[in-house]
Amino acid sequence: MNLLKSTGIIGGMTLISRIFGFVRDILIARLLGATAIGDAWQIAFMLPNIFRRLFAEGAFSAAFVPLFNRKMKGEQDEAGRPAAQRFSSEILSVFLPILLVFSAIIMLAMPWVLWLFDDFGEGGRVNETSIALARITFPYLALISLTTLFAAILNSVSRFAAAAFAPVLLNICMISVLLWSLWQYGETAPTSTAYALAWAVSFAGLVQAGWLYFWARRAGFSFTLLRPRATKDVRELGILILPAIFGAGIYQISRFIDLFFLGQLEQGSFVYLAMADRLNQLPLGIIGIALGVAILPALSRFIADDDAGGAQRVQSNAIELGLLLTIPAAVGLFFAAKPLVTAIFFQGRFTADDASMTASVLAMLVIGLPAYVLIKILTPAFFARKDTRTPVYTAAFSLVVNVVLNIILIPLYGVPGLALAGAIAAWTNCALLYTILHRRGHYHLEWDLLLRIVRIVISALAMGAAIWFLLPFGEAHYGGGIVARSVSVLILVGSGAVVYFALAFATGAIDRKKINMLTEKAAPTQE
Repeated sequence: MNLLKSTGIIGGMTLISRIFGFVRDILIARLLGATAIGDAWQIAFMLPNIFRRLFAEGAFSAAFVPLFNRKMKGEQDEAGRPAAQRFSSEILSVFLPILLVFSAIIMLAMPWVLWLFDDFGEGGRVNETSIALARITFPYLALISLTTLFAAILNSVSRFAAAAFAPVLLNICMISVLLWSLWQYGETAPTSTAYALAWAVSFAGLVQAGWLYFWARRAGFSFTLLRPRATKDVRELGILILPAIFGAGIYQISRFIDLFFLGQLEQGSFVYLAMADRLNQLPLGIIGIALGVAILPALSRFIADDDAGGAQRVQSNAIELGLLLTIPAAVGLFFAAKPLVTAIFFQGRFTADDASMTASVLAMLVIGLPAYVLIKILTPAFFARKDTRTPVYTAAFSLVVNVVLNIILIPLYGVPGLALAGAIAAWTNCALLYTILHRRGHYHLEWDLLLRIVRIVISALAMGAAIWFLLPFGEAHYGGGIVARSVSVLILVGSGAVVYFALAFATGAIDRKKINMLTEKAAPTQE
């Protein structure tokens, strides 16, 4: 597997999705703002997506990929059919009824679900509109979970592009509805806009599922709905999924906790976190998620072949590539938070005060950005060994840290305190994962990599100093017209990037020889 190429495909498609996502959120900020209907929409959109990332993209993928790779080794079942085909059909036949029943239960219980996340009904967010919006969007969970099954199959055979493009379809559907609403109502009908958005989300789930089903069939896989049975393979997957729900999903579990605490804060808090997280998710999605998806199949193959050196090399290459891009991204977002948020979101119903609060949340969120990326890279080392239990223990401890820090920091700092608590908890989880891998002899940081990380940090801090120095010069333009905003932010970010890359090359943080090593094929692809 070509790690750099695979990460580039996933990251490139994710970048396209994130660009569309920015357009989407710019329109949402303009039409809904940090208002009551804005909060209601964000809650309705967050709920199925948190469940999706927790159960489907996190736990299911982590457990399914190693088992599916094992079935791909030329095995056949007793009827002479490829074992991978039979396995995927068995999982689909069990997976689909569970998704339908779970979705139906949550939709029926939606008033009580929202009550829980609304400070036990004291936050004023449980009403007919918020309940209806959440019910309309929730079928997206079942549809996107099916998409995840097809994506896991494609990723297992190193066909990443189709799955990585699927989120773009969601954003296209939502942007189309937002543009229609802007043309139809202008900024005068936020409730109608929110309803149209909710329907667009569920429709997008259907489009995404159909898209990946088509590409899975093109890859040679056929699916048959069987009588749901707890076969040996299904039971094995279930045993792996249960702890993986917690181990792979610490970030999403933290988001559930965030929803609970956000319900205790002022109107607009859900919007502040959502808009800040949009900027935070850009490097996390492009780098962290892409690397995590790309290395799991490779690690599974190396470990299955008892090739410890290959597994070590893949892990180190992923860490170096991830930190090379993530550390400067975190530093840049920290120092440039206010001009970036102002330039992107300040318009229509999204006020200057809203932009200032969102920037404060973003500055705290990105403190944990490198840790989230490292977690995405380190966790597959456990899953590839079919060890989904150890990440449960590390996640449990960091989750306790998160809750305790929320209780302490939210009364002092509000939404930024919540973001800071999550960042500290992420670093706690990251440290525990690495320590356990090191003690078990599965992975260790080489001195060469450690020195390179130090150089990356020094280069990134210099970039941060440059951005801080330049900030006042563009102060009058960050909230101006579209040209003034674009030019001022591009100069600010571009100048910081020039400083970082110049120092990174000068200090050896970026080593061309090492980058060339990243392009070596660690294992043959199955394309």
